[in-house]
Amino acid sequence: MQLFHGNIVYSKDRTSLAVHQDSWLGVENGTVAGIWPRVPEQYAGAPVTELGQGVLIPAFSDLHVHAPQYLNRGLEMDLLLQDWLEQCTFPMEARFRDLDFAKRVYDAFVDDMVANGTLHACVFGSVHRPATGYLLERMDMLGLKGFVGKVNMDRNASSDLLETVEDSLKETEAFLEAYAQNRHTKPILTPRFAPTCTGELIAGLGRLGKKYGVGVQTHLVESHWEAETARALFPERSCDTEIYERAGLMDNGPVVGAHFIFPTEADTQILLRHGGYAVHCPDATVSIIAGIMETGALLDRGVRIALGSDISGGHHVGVYTQAGRAVQLSKLKQFYEPAGNRKLSFPEAFFMATRQGGALFGKVGAFEPGYAFDALIIDGLHDEARALTPEQAVERFCYIGTPANIRARYLDGERI
Repeated sequence: MQLFHGNIVYSKDRTSLAVHQDSWLGVENGTVAGIWPRVPEQYAGAPVTELGQGVLIPAFSDLHVHAPQYLNRGLEMDLLLQDWLEQCTFPMEARFRDLDFAKRVYDAFVDDMVANGTLHACVFGSVHRPATGYLLERMDMLGLKGFVGKVNMDRNASSDLLETVEDSLKETEAFLEAYAQNRHTKPILTPRFAPTCTGELIAGLGRLGKKYGVGVQTHLVESHWEAETARALFPERSCDTEIYERAGLMDNGPVVGAHFIFPTEADTQILLRHGGYAVHCPDATVSIIAGIMETGALLDRGVRIALGSDISGGHHVGVYTQAGRAVQLSKLKQFYEPAGNRKLSFPEAFFMATRQGGALFGKVGAFEPGYAFDALIIDGLHDEARALTPEQAVERFCYIGTPANIRARYLDGERI
């Protein structure tokens, strides 16, 4: 047993924060034992970590990030999606055929995620199995809870990234066989999006998903260009999301659809039917995609929405920054498109960044009994002339915080 004493904040539910001031949180065998106003008699004498002016919060979950785009963050932000892919993204991803290069980049990427308090992530690799395997192994070795996918593409991309259907499925199956039994970080199927995948490839991935019991991550209705191209290439399907549903890709594990900015009613119904996640990536949506998710309206309909950094469509590795941006963009959406849209509250945004995103990985993202103690101590957010309440400190961190404000990081109860 170890105890933490001070101010504790986590998401109670979608619309409210649980705030425990001057309280004691107990951790036993890596999980939360409880939160109490005073130390229970049976735990007297257990070691105590004093939080002081710091606040204990859950670690963050990033449900959409492209690891091979790490070196591109903050660059080419004046391009829109199709040009950005062709001029910036695909040329960088082609370099990951070089395993030594990939190792250097992925080591830096993982270290930066941890520095920014992201201890759980759903990650796109590249089409290259050895490099993507190294990324998965690196995350698993550190104990990070996550999913990593070898990307599949057999059309409409750079020639040095295109695979044949046969090779793509063969390499993907080898990837699944190698890592399906991993303890912490596991594989996930990753067709990049419909414009870069033929029906034959997507059908083959559906068979692999069923065989190995693995889920899928992809991009869903992220831009007008992507959605229109998907419908043109798959005229027999009514919407983008139906392409994956009909292939059986949404029946075998978690379903993670990035962006979900321009869904039809059919897209929304399919995602709801399968309990899938829509991932809101605020920075990327305004930098590269030029659209804003109907976040409030989708939440009110019961869609699971988490947050993603979308490196390098987004420019900041820290998911906490996306919580602040999500609130800002929801106000813009309501102002310019008032019919059916509403602004988010900060508790809703924090919920998406912690408890909702964490649910993809099990009992993660909150401090209720039985939840993994994956936590951060944030500090240094007060002004000399104004002391903040615990919830104000958390909100400020999500707007102006940096890794320097994270005093400590804990994964399954161990400080890292």
